[in-house]
Amino acid sequence: MAYMEKIALKTQYEGMHDVTAQLQQAVANSGIREGFCIVHCNHTTASLIMTSFWDKRGHVDFMDEIDKLIPTRYDYLHQFDTPTDAAGHIKSALAGTALTLIVTEGKALLGSSQGVLFAEFDGPRDRQFFVKVFPD
Repeated sequence: MAYMEKIALKTQYEGMHDVTAQLQQAVANSGIREGFCIVHCNHTTASLIMTSFWDKRGHVDFMDEIDKLIPTRYDYLHQFDTPTDAAGHIKSALAGTALTLIVTEGKALLGSSQGVLFAEFDGPRDRQFFVKVFPD
């Protein structure tokens, strides 16, 4: 039987938030030892990414580079709330809102320097993401 958990967080404006520990805790809570999990963000101005968690300067680099690719501008055709919101929709679509990970020995399989980060492209906001774990 599959298991799902909702995880809440409060984000900072255009912040990177390491959610690796919460993800691993949700997998442990599932009791599933072998299988896979889907980590899903249900927001249109945020993403889940996997990258190195050791050097926080890499997180700054990521946000700087994505801002260069998709800058905050006033000429987007869709302006729901703010120019940051419009740019955030595009950033989220490009970076992605879900990850699929292997679960083995009761943990999400990550490399020695890999972490799962919640990227906020707008904010600050009360956010959530979901972890659904499936057995083999």
